[in-house]
Amino acid sequence: MVMDGERVMKNRLMVALDVPHAADALALRDRLGDAVGWFKIGLRLFVAEGPQLVAAIRRQHRVFLDLKFHDIPNTVAQAVESAGALGVEMLNVHAGGGEQMLASAAGAAASFPQMKLIAVTVLTSDPMPSDQAREVALRRAKMAQDAGLHGVVCSGHEAAAIKRACGAGFLTVTPGIRWGDQALQDQQRVADPAGAIAGGSDYLVVGRPILQAPDPRAAALEALAMMAAANG
Repeated sequence: MVMDGERVMKNRLMVALDVPHAADALALRDRLGDAVGWFKIGLRLFVAEGPQLVAAIRRQHRVFLDLKFHDIPNTVAQAVESAGALGVEMLNVHAGGGEQMLASAAGAAASFPQMKLIAVTVLTSDPMPSDQAREVALRRAKMAQDAGLHGVVCSGHEAAAIKRACGAGFLTVTPGIRWGDQALQDQQRVADPAGAIAGGSDYLVVGRPILQAPDPRAAALEALAMMAAANG
């Protein structure tokens, strides 16, 4: 059962559909049901299954299309237009593409008011020292805000500084979520659900801790409970 506090948090929890095929993704969607409000579709699954899967997931949940566009400004703007036409509620580009690319992406996204456009700052798998990662993430967050984007992807270690610099309304989406004795795997800068929410993350992206759990729904509910407790 999803409790009241967890019901609020389910709209801040994004489960990463890091699976190979549509059948796997739809089975996980059905198993998680109303425990989550969002699913993230990344490169592997989108390349394999395409827009049809996006449409299928959107029948019951919001979709964050995680393709990290990074190309010349015109190409990225056209890709943003194509993604917006799919009806996704969130899309990302890579801040490393620079201010002009970000501005072009934001201009294209303006035609799709239901869609939040965010920029990846520093990958949570990047081994750069934490102080350097915070500096780079903050600089790229300010650049993304100036370019007209709605927010950024950042680790839980940078969210608070980005909120202070860019304001409470600037979205922070945080992957690299782990708790208990879960293995870090390829992640470098991680946070648990409670710490990420307390530190200023608006949305948490959780993949393997839920996907690889013996009971994915129970793992999602455990994350929601920690998020709700941190939210007071």
